[in-house]
Amino acid sequence: MTAKTTGVLNALFGDLDDTTRRRFGLSTAGEPAPVARDPVPNVGLRDLDKGDYVVIAKAVFGQIATDRVTAVAGGITFFGLLSLFPALTALVSIYGLVADPATIAGHLDLLDSFLPQGALDIIRDQVQAIMSSPGTALSLAGIGGLLVAFYSANGGMKALLSALNVAFFQTETRGFVRLNIVSMAFTLGGLILIVLMLGVIAVIPILLEMLPLADTTSTWVAVIRWPIMFAVLILALAALYRWGPDAPDSRWRWISPGAVLAAVGLVITSILFSWYAANFADYNETYGSIGAVIALMMWLWFASTVVLVGAEVNSEIERHLKRLAGVPAPDDASKEQV
Repeated sequence: MTAKTTGVLNALFGDLDDTTRRRFGLSTAGEPAPVARDPVPNVGLRDLDKGDYVVIAKAVFGQIATDRVTAVAGGITFFGLLSLFPALTALVSIYGLVADPATIAGHLDLLDSFLPQGALDIIRDQVQAIMSSPGTALSLAGIGGLLVAFYSANGGMKALLSALNVAFFQTETRGFVRLNIVSMAFTLGGLILIVLMLGVIAVIPILLEMLPLADTTSTWVAVIRWPIMFAVLILALAALYRWGPDAPDSRWRWISPGAVLAAVGLVITSILFSWYAANFADYNETYGSIGAVIALMMWLWFASTVVLVGAEVNSEIERHLKRLAGVPAPDDASKEQV
């Protein structure tokens, strides 16, 4: 609270005693003034010049090697693969509450450009198997299966949160219950987000058929759904970087660049890998019957690496801005090893 505010309170209520001063966040005699919640209130990306960006870029490449990002991404890929099929079960169950689960199979065709064909076939076959299972219905057994699938899918998210702590120089201090609440919230949020995005894909064409719109307008409306979904992806990544790691002093202005970079990287990497797998790499010839699984694992590894690189970018921007503001920044000694 500012001195001006203190003067107003004194004028209205007289001299404030220690109890009242503490209630309003004021310092008392012999106590230091309270520290502002934002340690760098006046420093942002606008204060960086070309030299600062060069320093940040070098630091990012250095931390990618120091934090063993590619190896950590491999661990996330392992837990992500274990969590994928329970997550699909949970996804189909949740989607079935608001729409016909059979429509999911048709929506998967829209991912042809983003996923290698073998990986997409695995997901499509698993979705078909889940839909044909009697446990998919909203019954006591179905709810129990959904909860088990949801908890199993949570393992991949916990591995990702642990890796984000490394990128942001944080040591995990959240207890078992709180950490699981956070990871489950992200898992549930991710599933709901996918359901909503599938809903957008399905609903917009239906609305276009019902509304008397010109062909040009219908085309533009059908196309604009992709930028909207891209913007939602950026917001989802920003939320992950903001609340995923155990970093209570993180700020939105520090995490936006990495979220945008990661979203762009995910789209470009997915398209390029899908094109490479379709035209050059024959995983079935090399790995036999598990070729499709290998293709899926490779895509998960690329995606995990991109997300972690985005986290490293945000972390180095935060450290550099804190140094510019004269605020102590975390160093390698404070890193939690995984």
